[in-house]
Amino acid sequence: MTNPAAGATTLVIIPTYNELENIPLIVDRVRTSTPDVDVLIVDDNSPDGTGERADELAATDAHIHVMHREGKGGLCAAYMAGFAWGLERDYTVLCEMDADGSHAPEQLHLLLAEIDNGADLVIGSRYVPGGRVVNWPRNRWLLSKGGNVYIGLALGTGLSDMTAGYRAFRRELLEALPLEELSNAGYIFQVEIAYRAVELGFDVREVPITFTEREIGESKLDGSFVKDSLLEVTKWGAQHRARQARDVAREFSGQLNYEWKHLRKRHPWI
Repeated sequence: MTNPAAGATTLVIIPTYNELENIPLIVDRVRTSTPDVDVLIVDDNSPDGTGERADELAATDAHIHVMHREGKGGLCAAYMAGFAWGLERDYTVLCEMDADGSHAPEQLHLLLAEIDNGADLVIGSRYVPGGRVVNWPRNRWLLSKGGNVYIGLALGTGLSDMTAGYRAFRRELLEALPLEELSNAGYIFQVEIAYRAVELGFDVREVPITFTEREIGESKLDGSFVKDSLLEVTKWGAQHRARQARDVAREFSGQLNYEWKHLRKRHPWI
């Protein structure tokens, strides 16, 4: 594995598994729309030859790097490996992007502009004003939208699309997160990262994007992630509300004790 190209400070991490046709298309779009960024393809030993095709791309462009993993370890593990690679090489901004074209590289500049404006994490959102989804069946849109509404209410973050996977991170946020502790239930790690970032007081923002369903290949998503994810969120939500209740009780008790002491000073016969 190689080092950053001269002058590059932003790394776009693209996990792959059987994306032979998609990977040259998406990499070309990234390099065309944001030529100053580096790309790291993290391939999970794709049997269709995606890893070998990625190596061919890297051989012709110093901005393209490839990480070969031994097996299909899942999206969370691929991103964690990519983050570690990028942090070791001193990138200041690290981004997540799907290989299938659902995240338009031509909109990456919207995320990076908010990082430049002081954000620590920027989420490309389908559900803020201006965001939209293209070519999804209505039942899938309702499932995603409804799930995000529930997640937002349960965790109280004020974010509209916590399951979204198009993201830009300032390195300081990633360094502050316990990445090794993230839940691997379904795709819930995306929610957990955003939730922990908000809880730690980092500046988390959303920008509208157009999410387009893949045209080539098959989705790796299955229905089990919904149950697994919502169970985790429900648990976190209960813990969040319990902490809020304890904080309110502690504050009320402290205020009551303060008022009582001052009352005794003013009226010592009490």
